[in-house]
Amino acid sequence: MINFNGNIVGQEENILTQNRAFLYGDGVFETLKIINSKILFLEDHYFRLMASMRVVRMEIPMNFTMEYFEEQVLKVVAENGLSASARARITVFRNDGGLYLPKTNEVSFLIHTTGLENTSYVLNTAHYEVDLYKDFYVTKQLLSSIKTTNKLINVTGSIFAHENGLDNCILVNDTKNVVEVLQGNLFMVMGKKLITPPISEGCLNGVMRKQVLALAKKIEGIEVTEEIISPFDLQKADELFLTNVITGIQPISKYRKKEFTNSLAHLLVQKLNESISEN
Repeated sequence: MINFNGNIVGQEENILTQNRAFLYGDGVFETLKIINSKILFLEDHYFRLMASMRVVRMEIPMNFTMEYFEEQVLKVVAENGLSASARARITVFRNDGGLYLPKTNEVSFLIHTTGLENTSYVLNTAHYEVDLYKDFYVTKQLLSSIKTTNKLINVTGSIFAHENGLDNCILVNDTKNVVEVLQGNLFMVMGKKLITPPISEGCLNGVMRKQVLALAKKIEGIEVTEEIISPFDLQKADELFLTNVITGIQPISKYRKKEFTNSLAHLLVQKLNESISEN
């Protein structure tokens, strides 16, 4: 028997009592965007998930191929009637047993989906204000570059943003350099230069980050670079924008007293939608 919210119930009635993702954050995940029954950037998501499982020493099932991964996601999407536009999350977690030391490295997975409004990426030009979140820091290590189920910095940062009337917060690492935002990677435009922090600074190895870097390199007159960004650099920028697979590209309109334009972000969204329609 266990105590759940003040009620004594059978342990078998609460599936979380042995779930390692719940007990220890022993899980990794991918968030996907599906448009017209097609998973965008499928290969990038698949290989990042496989790499994440290897980093945390999970056994990869023999049947967990990219085709199987795609089939399982689209099965849920279709069952929920969300084929036009959907968000899906696949969470992979180590099977029950053990304390910090697991009894097995075999895994289970869970996929759930929600509907989205748009079937293409749309640039949101509404007021979007950010500031630094400095209560906790991102560490410069390999675990910071993958998506694990331990996201307490992102959770507490989101609460901080809400309490202070912000749309998002910028995370910094233990050397006080800019890493990313709460829900994605960060890009900065200075003149004709597009800059984003390198993965070695502790930022997520984002799938949309990869797409934006590739698209920007094809734009004539734009220099694309991965460089360390300090908080002081942000107030000298012409543009700031964040990227993730669900939103695409979100321009930041204000950081402290500095306001920004969004011309490159606007062009990149066009290029992004063109690249998707071609594939």
